[in-house]
Amino acid sequence: MENQLLDQPTETDLLHQAKGGDFAAFQQLVAKLQPRVYGLTFRILQQAQDAEDATQQTFLALIEHIADFREESSVATWVLRIGTNNALKLLRKKRTVKMISVSEMTSEDSYGDVPHPEFIAPWSQTADEIVQQAEVQAELEKALLELDDKYRLVFVLRDVEGLSVRETAQALELTESTVKVRLLRARLALRERLTRKFGDLSQAMTPDHKHS
Repeated sequence: MENQLLDQPTETDLLHQAKGGDFAAFQQLVAKLQPRVYGLTFRILQQAQDAEDATQQTFLALIEHIADFREESSVATWVLRIGTNNALKLLRKKRTVKMISVSEMTSEDSYGDVPHPEFIAPWSQTADEIVQQAEVQAELEKALLELDDKYRLVFVLRDVEGLSVRETAQALELTESTVKVRLLRARLALRERLTRKFGDLSQAMTPDHKHS
């Protein structure tokens, strides 16, 4: 079994073969990446049909631009970046309010402006134990919907998809420092939302609460 796993082509191998005209390799590459692309686009768009459309557009774009990949990032990062762009294009078309560009820097993208939590309470279980619960996962998905798009995208790519800070920055055309600030904002907002729902309210602290 181990030897079979070692013999499996990597995403880069498949891309090289696809560039050489091997359509079977392209199909294998799509099969490996499609679940991640769909998961990403669904979290951005929150509609199955829209996510399917964005995913299809992503792999159509991959066919058209496969020769353009310069291997400055991983294949997955490159494809997820295409998926992110396609999902954002579709999202902009569906919204009447103009979205701030994800790559546009604002005054909020600095540590000096990161807000302190307004509600702090201990959890009865560890964070890892809590997030495994179906109820918590459902609440997390709801909380993601309420995040500003630029924070939600960073959180999804970094904490859900597991990309590194550098890969997330490359995918969204941001600096690594901006990714870190936006990720902190997203994590603080999501943790506060979950704390209000699952924390020990008897031990909660708010800005008005002072120790005697």
